Amino acid sequence: MAKKKWSDLTTGQQRAICVVGAVEAVLATVALRDLARRPADRVRGPKVAWALALFVQPVGPLAYFARGRR
Repeated sequence: MAKKKWSDLTTGQQRAICVVGAVEAVLATVALRDLARRPADRVRGPKVAWALALFVQPVGPLAYFARGRR
């Protein structure tokens, strides 16, 4: 199967990709902001490790909200 170009996608597919990308960006931003404001004793593990993990989309921010906060 040949790799599709952006112009080969339907309008609905293009919108879905944009929406998912926007949601991931907002989720990562909210997680980074929460991590920066949260005291270290209220975070499970090192804050630096969580900050790096937040850039692994979409798993990092979801893992932080599910397991990283106390």
